[in-house]
Amino acid sequence: MKSFVAEEYDVIVVGAGHAGCEAALSSARMGMKTLVVTITLDAVAMMPCNPSVGGTGKGHLVREIDALGGEMAINADKSSIQSKMLNTAKGPAVHSLRVQSDKQKYHTEMKKVMEKQENLDLKQAEATEIFVENGKINGIRTRTGAVYGAKAVILVTGTFLAGRIFIGDVSYESGPNDLRAATELSKSLRKNGIALRRFKTGTPARVNSASIDFSKMVQQHGDEDIVPFSFMNDYLDFQQVPCWLSYTNTKTHEVILGNINRSAMYGGEIEGPGPRYCPSIETKLVKFADKDRHQLFVEPEGLYTNEMYIQGMSTSLPEEVQVAFYRTIKGLEKAELMRPAYAIEYDCIDPTDLKPTLEYKKIGGLFFAGQINGSSGYEEAAAQGLMSGINAALMIKGEEPFIVDRSEAYIGVLIDDLVTKGTNEPYRIMTSRAEYRLVLRQDNADLRLTEKGWNLGLVTKERYERYLSKKTRVGAEIERLKSVKKKPGELNDFLENQDSAPAKNTLSLYDLLKRPELNYKALETIDSNRPELMPQVVTQVEVEVKYEGYIVKQKQQIERFKKLERKMLDPDIDYSRISGIRLEAKQKLNSIKPVSVGQASRISGVSPADISVLMIYLEQKRRKAKQNG
Repeated sequence: MKSFVAEEYDVIVVGAGHAGCEAALSSARMGMKTLVVTITLDAVAMMPCNPSVGGTGKGHLVREIDALGGEMAINADKSSIQSKMLNTAKGPAVHSLRVQSDKQKYHTEMKKVMEKQENLDLKQAEATEIFVENGKINGIRTRTGAVYGAKAVILVTGTFLAGRIFIGDVSYESGPNDLRAATELSKSLRKNGIALRRFKTGTPARVNSASIDFSKMVQQHGDEDIVPFSFMNDYLDFQQVPCWLSYTNTKTHEVILGNINRSAMYGGEIEGPGPRYCPSIETKLVKFADKDRHQLFVEPEGLYTNEMYIQGMSTSLPEEVQVAFYRTIKGLEKAELMRPAYAIEYDCIDPTDLKPTLEYKKIGGLFFAGQINGSSGYEEAAAQGLMSGINAALMIKGEEPFIVDRSEAYIGVLIDDLVTKGTNEPYRIMTSRAEYRLVLRQDNADLRLTEKGWNLGLVTKERYERYLSKKTRVGAEIERLKSVKKKPGELNDFLENQDSAPAKNTLSLYDLLKRPELNYKALETIDSNRPELMPQVVTQVEVEVKYEGYIVKQKQQIERFKKLERKMLDPDIDYSRISGIRLEAKQKLNSIKPVSVGQASRISGVSPADISVLMIYLEQKRRKAKQNG
């Protein structure tokens, strides 16, 4: 094929899904001349699976992306059709926002932002080859022969890379939604020494709403008080649409289990592992054989389409079997499938081959983000995309990389898990993965990260001023609550009405707010001079006061954690030469090359005893250097 030199860029982003959008926007906003190439412009910010943003753990990532100046939360607010805060019966550490999105609007609005962004070019093209010279990336070639030079390339290929769809015994090369797969790039990656493996994911059928009897299902409404995803929005007001709940039954299970040998997953056609926390309906029935029913949610894909997403019913069974088992479910007896469910297998890398910046260890300037790193989910992809774009820009500028650790953000947990521990299946973020989740709440993501985003040049002046205002108001209100004191005679009638123990001494409003049965709103009747505060500020005040003791303890734990993180390791250490470290640990340490003792301690196969030996080695080395110096 005849090639031609097209243009030079600072950063090239290959792919325009959720990772690609955030990578390109952060790079361009940091002043880099950026190119995005995507097989089709129809795939920009496409939602090929569920029509939602957020959820348990994932909502934290979205808030953090927003706090750093990313776009996902803003776009989710623009396209929301239902909003719900999850886990409200539990503590604030696990509260997670989830919204239903209008899929088409989400795509359209994000594409508009991309098209209008200064320093950013968006092109429909398939990258087929990367160019590496002297251990550094220097460009790509497209299917039409265009050669683009670059100082950094970010690969965010999602499930398009050598994608293959499976529906029963039918399989064919394809990306998600029957879009064309990227069939050539994998060869170029292998040629450059990048090892690839296969992972699998899937999606349920889409059913025509006109064929559904919703009267047989349980209606699921959004929250009455809508909480915005973006810290740039104080309030949102839109007409919410309902979702619907139904269940499988014994007849459904009979149809599925009677045809399970025809499932691509159970028939042996698929080699890659699937996501543990989003299993197919076949896997649910095999693993939980004692359950006589499984719930499913019927979710609208948008305001201007009849397509309904059947959450919880992912499958790779043949199309006719899908029709048969869907029609055994209450409300779906006459279901008309507009798109059949399918499984999709694709190429990805081992994320332990990456630095914490998401740069490939053996090729300078080559970054990876999203599902190609073995993760699953729009939110995980977007978070990695943002960080890869930031670090590509910083690398080109010759500045220090930007890394947030596990104590600073869920983004830090996500990336550290991937690059330190690796994953043998599509990785999903969860609140249980975060050791310091009481500090890493979604409500304080701006207080944790916006200053960092401002220093990077990603946060706008308006966003920064909003952050400063919130921080000031939270601090001022906490101090005011401490200063307003009430005598028992002023309190006890109120406390009795609130089923709260009577006061024996003078108490401040701060002391009262610490009581589990009282909240900020309830105190209004005895707090006549309170200022008018935005809901975000009230939430922050209430959480900080009520959980003060726990937060202080967690911050002490974080300081101990950071001591190990601050003990940096030379990337040139040959761990095989350190006597006392076990063979498995030596192999793992030499493979991953941790940047700190803290990271080393989290590597699978490295024991506390190995870390103790490593600490002694470092101390001996320090003393020797001091003597020689």
